[in-house]
Amino acid sequence: MYAVIDIETTGLSPRKEKITEIALFLTDGKQIIKEYSTLINPERPIPYYITRLTGITDEMVADAPKFYEVARTLVEMTEGTVFTAHNARFDYGFVREEFRQLGYSYEREVMDTLRLSRRLLPGHPSYSLGKLCRTLGIRVHDRHRAAGDALATVHLLHLLLETDR
Repeated sequence: MYAVIDIETTGLSPRKEKITEIALFLTDGKQIIKEYSTLINPERPIPYYITRLTGITDEMVADAPKFYEVARTLVEMTEGTVFTAHNARFDYGFVREEFRQLGYSYEREVMDTLRLSRRLLPGHPSYSLGKLCRTLGIRVHDRHRAAGDALATVHLLHLLLETDR
């Protein structure tokens, strides 16, 4: 079972920045079994350039749950799964850091669809999620939003698993 995850954040450093949105799709590698998505109150202002990229504003997250309020759901949904993301080091690093700040250790087996794509689908000019999906005919709705990018990653994962039988 794979937990395909995408996050949006206030910046690039897990130690200095916070998660503003998270989406998680559980898949058996062929179909989606369960999904979860929520904005997260980062308890700090969202920089203008991040709002321009994602469309997520301070007003949108003001009444959203804080990370500690969704942490249990994330633990339960990802238990016994492979944490899967496109450029997984980024997403996994942020999730682990959020748990570390709460005093918990979060450890999962990790699969990176970016690295897997490079290995199984050589020769593409770009392996960024948007460009790779465009090349492969995978539609991406709501680019730079957690649910849209996570769903595109699910479709990419399914294609990669089929390619690597």
